[in-house]
Amino acid sequence: MRKSRSDRTPSRSPSVRGDEISPHGIWSGTISFSLVAIPVQLVKAVETGRVSFRMLHSEDYSPLARKMFCPSGEKIVTPEETIRGYEIEPDKYIEITEEELESVSPERSRTIEIVEFIDMKEVDSIYYDHPYYLVPLKGGEKSYRLLVEVMQRTNKAGLAKFVLGEREYFVAVKSRDGALALFTLHYSKEILPHEDILPKEEKVEAEHKSRMKKSIKKMMADFNPEKYADERREKIMELIKKKTKEKAPVEAPEVEVEEGESPADLVAALEKSMRKVKKNR
Repeated sequence: MRKSRSDRTPSRSPSVRGDEISPHGIWSGTISFSLVAIPVQLVKAVETGRVSFRMLHSEDYSPLARKMFCPSGEKIVTPEETIRGYEIEPDKYIEITEEELESVSPERSRTIEIVEFIDMKEVDSIYYDHPYYLVPLKGGEKSYRLLVEVMQRTNKAGLAKFVLGEREYFVAVKSRDGALALFTLHYSKEILPHEDILPKEEKVEAEHKSRMKKSIKKMMADFNPEKYADERREKIMELIKKKTKEKAPVEAPEVEVEEGESPADLVAALEKSMRKVKKNR
């Protein structure tokens, strides 16, 4: 039995100042091509503006936990009782063991090896997935600055594949504002065809075309992302700041939890929910 507070102190103190970003290293290794090898670290380039909330029990403010529930046995299932299954058709699965999955998983990369250079203008924006920065590690600063400068002058990007975690990523490395930016790209098979969703071609009168062109021309402007902001997020953060000053935060009670045991109230709630579903069938 272990005694703990449901709402434990987080490893990093939360802050209502959501605009603060600290570059945490995600991966470190080398970026290489030909005979060049530069030690680098992969860090975040963006911080999503989504505001996350924790669901609490309204009676005692205990943080609620998500558990795996088996509807046929009407019970909570522990991680030790789970297996992986790939659904080949409704309610029919092929079981995949951890050993089988590991046998086909690539080894973690220590190198981002550029295999070819391309003009980034040729890459359709639909292929872009997520941006990161590559920053130089000790001993690689000079080569890093040289690569940034050459890629900026030539407007070229390097294509590579590397493994992070259990996934192999297709990436592009390019120069951006004096730094190397890495973009994960979608594989071509991930791009859905658009032909089936487009309307049938119809003849458009010249007058309508001219009117639309004029409307677009009037609204032309230079791209300035600072003009736009997530207003809802800003209002939520202002609300949190205000409430923090006006009212003390609620605190979850200390609870005693058996290892591997699920909270009784959660089990009861799930069982009650399943009984209702069965009754309404």
